[in-house]
Amino acid sequence: MSKDPKIEEMMEFATHMMKSATERIGKTPFARQLGIRLLDHEKGRVRLIAPYDKKLVGSLEDGFVHGGVVTTLLDNASGLSIATALDEPKSMATLDLRIDYMRAATPGDALTARAACYHVTRSVAFVRATAHDARTDVPVASATGAFTVDGSKKVTP
Repeated sequence: MSKDPKIEEMMEFATHMMKSATERIGKTPFARQLGIRLLDHEKGRVRLIAPYDKKLVGSLEDGFVHGGVVTTLLDNASGLSIATALDEPKSMATLDLRIDYMRAATPGDALTARAACYHVTRSVAFVRATAHDARTDVPVASATGAFTVDGSKKVTP
């Protein structure tokens, strides 16, 4: 039985994009500095983790992680979910990222972000994301975002 070359090409590209998701997060110096890593992904969805680090607390008295770490984690997860949703690499940037902080993260716990790209137009992608610590019943924060997607700027995956 012969294989359809178009399907083979699409499968190869999808495999390449998923592999590049791990590489993309490693190419972001700030995310790398925070220790953010990719846990898993599928088309349009990712899960990232940021380990707890005492150097990243916003309050020395109680050990709560700084809100900027949560923001960075959600922004990176959102962008990466878009990258995995696209059929080809494109330049993107955050247009709007609304974050609702619901509670402080538990000191000592890693933060995990889940993001899903739920709609892509010719020039804008839309994402929903949440951040949790070990307590999964109530998120630390939730986010919705809009990101520019520019196909005129070629990006190396």
